[in-house]
Amino acid sequence: MKSKIILINVLIMAIFSSCSPSKEQAAPTSAENGWKQEVAEKLPLLGHRNWIVVTDMAYPLQTKPGITTIYAGAPYAEIIDFVSKQIQAAPHVYAHVYQDKELSALKEEFCPGIDAFRKSIYDIIPQKDITSEVHEDLIAKLDSVSAVYQVLIIKSNLTLPYTTTFFQLDCKYWNKQQQDQLQQATEK
Repeated sequence: MKSKIILINVLIMAIFSSCSPSKEQAAPTSAENGWKQEVAEKLPLLGHRNWIVVTDMAYPLQTKPGITTIYAGAPYAEIIDFVSKQIQAAPHVYAHVYQDKELSALKEEFCPGIDAFRKSIYDIIPQKDITSEVHEDLIAKLDSVSAVYQVLIIKSNLTLPYTTTFFQLDCKYWNKQQQDQLQQATEK
């Protein structure tokens, strides 16, 4: 009888240990297991037309194959600071920065903490360097872009609405004027 109980326990442990998630089912990346390293490793692979998006906790997990979501579990300002510095240091890309237009309409009275949030972000990225667009329009852009190009979404532990920051990457060493000159030269 005792040997049957031991055998049953061994079988149960074997079954449960074989049920651990595979790489495809693994939990999203967190601060403890290297979100910064993952961003640093992905940035050299990203180029113009790719996006990096930093979100609050309630941002939905999107299902398009071109969208990768990681959970940093870190403060929003820490993520913005890290991503911004990584992009600035990259030799191949810079970013057009967008935020939700709705953010400017949020007031401290009905959204406590929003003033401190804005200050913390604008201390990292000056407000003059950020373009505001309606949240749904920015989401539609991501949906369209992710059909062809990679989008990296980094979720923070922030619980404030309309706080998403979108970094649309562009080529740092080749601009529109150079492209136009090349186009004219090739049409001759």
